[in-house]
Amino acid sequence: MDQLTAHLDRGWDLAQSGDARGAESSARRALELAPDSPEAFNLLGYVASLEGDTDEAIEAYQQAIALDDGYVEAMLNAAELCVHPLADFEQAIDLCERVLDISEFDDEILDALLLKFDAHFGMNDDDEARKVLLRLPTGPFESAMHNLLAGRAHFELGETARARPLLDAALASEPGNPEISYYAGLLAEAEGNHQEASMLFLRVRQIECDAELPPWAPNEQAFMAFVEQAVAALPAELGKLMTQAEVYVVDMPGPEMLVDGIDVHAMALVDVLGADRETGDSSSPAGAPALLATSRLRVFLYAVNLLRQAGSLPAVEPAIREALERELRQLQDEGRDPGVSN
Repeated sequence: MDQLTAHLDRGWDLAQSGDARGAESSARRALELAPDSPEAFNLLGYVASLEGDTDEAIEAYQQAIALDDGYVEAMLNAAELCVHPLADFEQAIDLCERVLDISEFDDEILDALLLKFDAHFGMNDDDEARKVLLRLPTGPFESAMHNLLAGRAHFELGETARARPLLDAALASEPGNPEISYYAGLLAEAEGNHQEASMLFLRVRQIECDAELPPWAPNEQAFMAFVEQAVAALPAELGKLMTQAEVYVVDMPGPEMLVDGIDVHAMALVDVLGADRETGDSSSPAGAPALLATSRLRVFLYAVNLLRQAGSLPAVEPAIREALERELRQLQDEGRDPGVSN
């Protein structure tokens, strides 16, 4: 084995074990040996994505593709980031089309189709998303992840009967995968099996609470600073509602809340603690804004879910702000009824 291959292999081993810094060191040593190595740039991009630096990751993937215009793995890696967290759906579709044009391998074609589905679905283009699904093999597949992604795709378009065997196969292969359990829970809920859904959501909560936070995750003090920045950046009418709010940061919604129907991936929840009933009537829409303006709010922010949604350190504050804004606007729309951001 030559030195370049040794550094690349070690880098991927370290990346898969979660050692982003060690993997980055191996990638840069590989680049020192071979500055034009597309494989080294692909590894560097993967490491940057682990650390939450999506801009650097995309740049590295683009460099890998520039050096090898048939490098399917780098195209798929870049497309995945374009779908989330970048939401650059047009670029994701373009990359997937390039893969579909050149690849002859079933796994790569399936990956490209599933990412292309996600991009169209993210654009709220259900018609195009459904056309992509029609190109998928029936399944189940050998890979638990392919079964999950295909099952999720069918579920999101309301095709629960087609989603069931795929998600069942994924769950049987990887019962400890929280994303598989989450979508299996959503499917059970859609089928009216509340107890099965609750058990699956409780499993998700346990797994994700026990998991290590991403290496870029802020400490408690930094997270609270992001919360303060997010509150300050709210529109004026919503910021007023937060003036005397009690804010609590916890990992995820509690078990009893999940059984009561709160989404395990909820990012925020707002309760109204009290109100001056002389200023408004909570039963009338016209009185609701005045009632809320004199109410005390209790705000729960679910850090694990917010970090999961953010995907990188710079995106944490916007994720908090968007979750708060959705909750507070929903609270305004519903009078005094709390809502949940998913």
